[in-house]
Amino acid sequence: MSWKTSGLVVLAAAGLWLCPALVASQPAPPPPLSLDDCLRLALAEDPWLKASGHRLEAAQARVEQARALPQPTLTFDSDLQPRPFNFSGSGESYVGITQVFEFPGRRRTRSDIALREQDAVRTQVDDVRIVLTYNVRRAFFGLLHAEERLRHVQQGRESAAEFLKTAETRLAAGDVARVEVVRARVEAAQSATEVQAAAAAVRLARAALNVQLGRPQGEAIAVSGDLKVPPLTQSVEDVRVAALASRPEIRRLGFALEAEALRKRQAGQSRWPGFELGFSHHRIDGAAGTWDVSLAVPIPLFFNQAARGPMAEAQATLLALQRELDHQRRAIELEVETAYVEAELARDQSRLYEDEILAEAEEAYRMLQFSFQQGEVGGLELIASRRTLVSARLGYAGALYNHALAVAAVDMAAGR
Repeated sequence: MSWKTSGLVVLAAAGLWLCPALVASQPAPPPPLSLDDCLRLALAEDPWLKASGHRLEAAQARVEQARALPQPTLTFDSDLQPRPFNFSGSGESYVGITQVFEFPGRRRTRSDIALREQDAVRTQVDDVRIVLTYNVRRAFFGLLHAEERLRHVQQGRESAAEFLKTAETRLAAGDVARVEVVRARVEAAQSATEVQAAAAAVRLARAALNVQLGRPQGEAIAVSGDLKVPPLTQSVEDVRVAALASRPEIRRLGFALEAEALRKRQAGQSRWPGFELGFSHHRIDGAAGTWDVSLAVPIPLFFNQAARGPMAEAQATLLALQRELDHQRRAIELEVETAYVEAELARDQSRLYEDEILAEAEEAYRMLQFSFQQGEVGGLELIASRRTLVSARLGYAGALYNHALAVAAVDMAAGR
């Protein structure tokens, strides 16, 4: 045995020894994620949702600030000092405490305004959650759709390869002209190009889903599920009523209207002042200590002038918010109608594919494939039939994807 032969034997033995270790060291594929898994991950990791949560915490803190009482004031007054800062030699001094008391109802109104603003921020959190849920569902079904397309074009490539093999066999037997083989090779090349494009679409769909889940790009991800989702059971009127009652935009404008009405009340309450009450101990050198009581009440001479501007501003803002609410309701009704019609259309299209188009396309392809193998038809007819079958399968997958996406859009339009 030469040294070359012995070297090859050693390398082969080393390869056989290393192969199990290399296979064992490869990371296991990730477990497939269901739609519920994806939604749970996204709601836990989405940065916009976390930011909305922090804004809600800030709004809750402002409620506590609005409920806070005015701080008391401690007063010390040292008079008749023989020299500056000679407190022990002072001939007269005051030590007291003063507390401001607001006009009844002003603190409550201020607190209610902060509560309405907190509720408005909470609707923003709900809005982010609803939009995120829709985006995750779109990315999830988008990946399922891309994988389904890849599966169908791969089947088309296998059919094209089988067609090419049959054409070459028949050419060798002298049953067909060379042009049939050329057509078959062109069809096989086109099928390979379609597979490459579909594989690229799958990679992009996985990247899009990773973005929605807050995962790094390039991380392996697999999903499990079905493009076929249950059809809508609610009527469009039921969805419209639900949307107008629960959409975050409607509730946010409602809270804004309530807050603005409270600001108008707050402006009216500013006409009436509070008062300041103080107690102090009065000491005069050589005399007995005494207690002083002070009461200070602002005179409401110009209070009406100060309140007129804020009240007019609040009234104008109320009217603007009401007009905005009317516009938002009409926009939501149109959104619900559009999403519902698209869901029904996609449902009807998918049923048409299931009941008629798919079965007919598959039957036509099987018949022409048998006729081609028997030499009764040419390759051109078989190529056209195969493309029709692939197109039907892709159209069915597209109709299912459109229906799943439209149902998700109806849920988002309804505020779910």
